[in-house]
Amino acid sequence: MLQKKYRLKNKKAFDATYRNHRVVSNDMLTIYLGKEKKDSCAPTKIGFVVSKKYHKRAVKRNRIKRLLREVTRLSIKQEKLGILNKYMSFIMIPKDKTLGLNYFDIEKSFYKLLEKIR
Repeated sequence: MLQKKYRLKNKKAFDATYRNHRVVSNDMLTIYLGKEKKDSCAPTKIGFVVSKKYHKRAVKRNRIKRLLREVTRLSIKQEKLGILNKYMSFIMIPKDKTLGLNYFDIEKSFYKLLEKIR
């Protein structure tokens, strides 16, 4: 579970991140990037969105959210977020291909997206 200081919680924060129109994606994930930070002391907020279009069953949607949270939690712990730390917030949205994948495939896809952002 992500610590509270890293969670993107309210609708206004999600809408502000979507409005920024900076999107990076590959065949597994899409990341919406928020505004760039002016001061580096505030932590980056992270949100996860998995809609009913992704899968009808809540069990499957919650599973992918748990995997995405774990990838980001470990990357924060190991300080591997790198370039994403300069943004105020970002939202991760999985695509249909992530449905049957394990943790390591999702992690690899996430780090490829980080390289793409640089």
